[in-house]
Amino acid sequence: MDPQAAMNVARVLTEALPYIRRFAGKTVVIKYGGNAMVDETLKNGFARDIALMKLVGINPVVVHGGGPQIGQLLARIGKESRFVDGMRVTDAETMDVVEMVLGGLVNKQIVDLINRHGGRAVGLSGKDAGLIRARRMTLRDAADDVVDIGQVGEVAHIDPGIVTLLDQADFIPVIAPIGVGEDGCAYNINADLVAGKVAEVIGAEKLMLLTNTAGVLDRDGRLLTGLSPEQVARLIDDGTIHGGMLPKIACALSAVRNGVRASHIVDGRVEHAVLLELFTDAGVGTLIRG
Repeated sequence: MDPQAAMNVARVLTEALPYIRRFAGKTVVIKYGGNAMVDETLKNGFARDIALMKLVGINPVVVHGGGPQIGQLLARIGKESRFVDGMRVTDAETMDVVEMVLGGLVNKQIVDLINRHGGRAVGLSGKDAGLIRARRMTLRDAADDVVDIGQVGEVAHIDPGIVTLLDQADFIPVIAPIGVGEDGCAYNINADLVAGKVAEVIGAEKLMLLTNTAGVLDRDGRLLTGLSPEQVARLIDDGTIHGGMLPKIACALSAVRNGVRASHIVDGRVEHAVLLELFTDAGVGTLIRG
């Protein structure tokens, strides 16, 4: 390594040190999805980030999505994907595919990748140890009639016992967002919602939502960060925050209003986005303070 490169490494470590001290022993819940789950470079960078966080004393908890992978498998078996208000219509056959993809294929791929990069990850479904109790989601159309979207759920209750146990034993929980209802049925739940509720219940220091955008932008396309809930509410009211960003913002706001110190909407298209947001002054996303 030449002297200039060595000096750059020293600067990076110096900048990161105060953050490592601040967050040592704290829990950070990361929702993993989007481009970061399909691009090989980003996948490996994410796995290294998670393994490094654990090694420096931070407790990462990963909650992952898998919508594109579900859609691909449904297409392979000749089943059409249907959506209502962004929610995948999930009949019994589709739910079987969701469980195979989220609880099996995708979950185990993430676990394997983190372990290959030095972590000790353990895969979980929300059905394990009663982690996620669900209730059926109800949608209504313009006429206020109920729209049946099948086994799509909302979080009714989180039992954090298994997550806490794994954290204390130096494992990294990797959670598939599948819950079980009082009726014994499995439910497909939005991963952002699960990540937010897990963060709230375990009293996480941070919630990080990886997405395919730079974060919250103003009307001139500039990144906004260091926002309070009141500032976010004004940005929603004036239409600056709109469309697909609204559900993520709602999740982030719920977390900070229920005990999480900060929520981050992070650009998952950037390599090592998690570390850059945690350990650098500039970051790569939007921070919402509690």
